[in-house]
Formats: sequence, structure tokens, C-alpha cells
Amino acid sequence: MRFRESVGFIVALGVAALCGAAHAAEQDLSVNARLLLSARNGDTAGVDRALAAGAAVNSRNRLGETVLLIALKKNDLAMATTMLDAGADVNQPAVNGVTPLMAAAFGGHTAMAATLLAKGAAIHPLDRLNKNAMIYAAGAGSTGIVRMLIDKGVDPNAVYANDLTALMWAAGYGKTATVKALLDAGARSDRKDNRGMTALDTAREGKFDETVQVLENRSPG
Repeated sequence: MRFRESVGFIVALGVAALCGAAHAAEQDLSVNARLLLSARNGDTAGVDRALAAGAAVNSRNRLGETVLLIALKKNDLAMATTMLDAGADVNQPAVNGVTPLMAAAFGGHTAMAATLLAKGAAIHPLDRLNKNAMIYAAGAGSTGIVRMLIDKGVDPNAVYANDLTALMWAAGYGKTATVKALLDAGARSDRKDNRGMTALDTAREGKFDETVQVLENRSPG
């Protein structure tokens, strides 16, 4: 065998060995680990294979995140739907307390939030930052989800950490449409946070002129 041919043969053997090792390593992973790895990599086909092989649908990674939660955080609604169809627990939180509904609220995934609620997603849990789905929805300007949560029984005047209301969260990020929806639902604009600031003060601080105008027009007195 000539030198170049022999070198090519050796390289080919090495590549084959590496591929074989990678395949063997994948096979050595537990089916649950393969499910989570596929979710992390956005590999929907890998998720399907792991589920077909018997992976537990509510397997969790070291952060306590299920594939459903991983998918929602990645805005991968197709994968999230796959997990819901497979029977994923809609209320399983991560170690930090974040739930699938919170992730959907933060991402503005209105249809997914509706599906989660229809499947029994709890509306009141708080994460380690003392935020819940309403706070995430209000701060992100997810107006449709804010309306859904109110329809499900969330008090638009509920007071959260630092004496903040959902209206203050929406105003503080200049989410005018959400501010309007909360006001229409009866949110009070005269409430003050632990700094003594109202939603209007917060909007002014952020220089959100349109939001300021809406709140000025709807403020008592």
C-alpha cells in the first residue's frame, strides 16, 4: 500500500472508531438522559425516539426542568405540544419554582397558555423570585394571557413582593395594551409599592409616554 493510501486508510479507521464510540456512548445513556439531551439540543426526532423507547415523560435535568419546561423556555412549541400529548405534568416546577405556565406567560405564548390552563395548570404558584404567571405575563406584555388569568380568578389588584401589583409591572415595562387590559378589569391605579410609587410614577420613571398618558387619563381625581 502506498504512503498516501495508507494514511487515508488510517484516518478512515480513526473516524469510524470515533463514530462508533459516539454511537456507543449514546446507547450507554439512559433513555431518560437521552430524552433530556435531545430536548436541550432541540432535537425533536431524538425526543420522539426516547419517548418511544420508554423514557419517562416527566424526567428532569439537574435544574429540575422537565422537557416540557425546557421546550417552553426555548420557545419550541412543537416539542412542548409533543410532551403535552405524551402526558407531561403541567404543574411540575423546576428547582427555582418556575412552572410551564410561567414560561408560557413570559414567552407570550397565548395559545399554549390556554392549553396549559385547560389541562389544569395552577395559576397561583410563586417561584423563588416571588413571581407568578400573572407577574410574568404583565411584565412581558402578554395581554391575552393576563386576560385569561383574570378570567381564571386571578385578582387584578393582588399585591406581590415589594407591594407591587400586576399594573405596576406592566407600567414599569411600558406595556400599554396590558395596562389598558388591567385597568378595564378593575385594577386600581392609586396603589403604591414599597417605594411609595404608583403605576403612573413607575411609567414616568421609565419614560413610557404612551403608558403615562393612559394612566393619567384613568387615574382617580
